[in-house]
Amino acid sequence: METRLLEVFRAVARLGSITAAARELRFTQSAVSRQIAALEAEVGARVFDRLPRGVALTEEGRAILPHAEAVLDRLSAARRDLDALRGLGGGRLRVGAFPTAVAALVPRALASFRTAFPEVALSLVEGLTPVLLDRLEAGDADVAVVSSSPAGLAPGSGFDLHHLLDERLLVAVPRDHRLARRRTVRLADLAGDAFVVGSATAEETLLRASLPSGFRPRIDLVAAEWTGKLGLVAAGLGVALVPALAVRGTPADIALLRLHAADESVRRVYAATRAGRGVPPAVERFLTHLRAAADEFAGAGPSNPASSRRRNHEQP
Repeated sequence: METRLLEVFRAVARLGSITAAARELRFTQSAVSRQIAALEAEVGARVFDRLPRGVALTEEGRAILPHAEAVLDRLSAARRDLDALRGLGGGRLRVGAFPTAVAALVPRALASFRTAFPEVALSLVEGLTPVLLDRLEAGDADVAVVSSSPAGLAPGSGFDLHHLLDERLLVAVPRDHRLARRRTVRLADLAGDAFVVGSATAEETLLRASLPSGFRPRIDLVAAEWTGKLGLVAAGLGVALVPALAVRGTPADIALLRLHAADESVRRVYAATRAGRGVPPAVERFLTHLRAAADEFAGAGPSNPASSRRRNHEQP
């Protein structure tokens, strides 16, 4: 049944007049009469008694009216919800991000997004890139900020990758370390130092993707969280690779050194969405805020190592 028939039926029932309904709906009187006749043919009963002045609902019409109103009200509510989603006056946004992206990049984007669209419900899940991609594929996240290392992301992997920035990995050393006053360092200079890592498995993948072939760091201590890892470095118990996005939480008694160009490692940071799926309005707007936050890092200059080699393209 066409909803237009129900709209005309409701208007005539409310006004008690085909002429008045035609005037309100901006139809001709004959067009309204045809719509009512079509409805009566579809339900197999007269819905109005034609009176000398106006019309009155029949028993069948009175039975149908509440259902017609319920259908039209639900459709109206659905349109309002869709308008709210398109205008971001409601809805939700579920963001996934790897730990160092949660240090500053993603919070900045979330903060500016919330200021612009306070009615959208926000949620954040933190995890390693493979886990985030699994959650994105399962529909448990709308967008995920991920890195090319250690996931080995590639075109055709089932995700659209929106490039945000290229992030350097730095070396954290204690302030009294023999190399602490250098601006750059070769990995060969650290061959005798112990490396503090995050876990025996995930960090091994990070090191394998980040360090040149042939360099084998000595690993003595494992600390799962960045505060513990950097605390061990500050105490002189080793050195650590630190992603540039995580430097905001670096203690003052740690020096951050750039790697020599021959040893430099860069990981690419993306916002991932599911390929072949429509991108919700909230995700489209959030991508704009993410790019703006990434541009802040990229434009920070030499004082912020995340400013390395920002690309303008979105796909690898």
